[in-house]
Amino acid sequence: MQAALMQFWQKGYEGTSIADLTAAMGITKPSLYACFGSKEDLFRKALDSYEARYRAMADGALAEPDTRRAVERLLQGYADLLTCQGMPHGCLGLNGAIACSPDSESVRQELIHRRLEAEAVLAERLERAREQGDLPANASPDALARYLMAVAMGLAVQAKAGATREMLGEVVELTMAGWPGGTQRRPAEAMEPVEA
Repeated sequence: MQAALMQFWQKGYEGTSIADLTAAMGITKPSLYACFGSKEDLFRKALDSYEARYRAMADGALAEPDTRRAVERLLQGYADLLTCQGMPHGCLGLNGAIACSPDSESVRQELIHRRLEAEAVLAERLERAREQGDLPANASPDALARYLMAVAMGLAVQAKAGATREMLGEVVELTMAGWPGGTQRRPAEAMEPVEA
């Protein structure tokens, strides 16, 4: 599965051929179909594996009691993951969705669905923050979640195009400077390292 994941991550869904997958996995085409059903089924399994790998980072970040800290940890952690050494840069979901033809519409829709699910989790966390007074009463959790997801997708595009971790970190800092209710940045020494 790891070999298939790496192929899809590097080349996207449509850019990855069955020949790429069988060569990377060391199996024959009939074996691939027997084990996984289809290229799309294999991609969904690879996507599940990818998401499970990084869900712990997001869950840990969003568990922070201070919402600003939670969001900063989330974005900084994502920047870490997008530029992790030894792994393809960028995001599997975004890489897979950018170049989908009409023949792969079901894959594109699946990736959109997963992105919207992640956005909804973030919006729920921000809604709780507003209810608890950790966000201004006039802040819109839904709009803020959409904005943060747009920033995250932008980070992924930048990483895929060769931006360094330092460059992505600068984008996160600028994003957090516009945080609702103030621009005060937490001291660097108070920030715990993000676990990959």
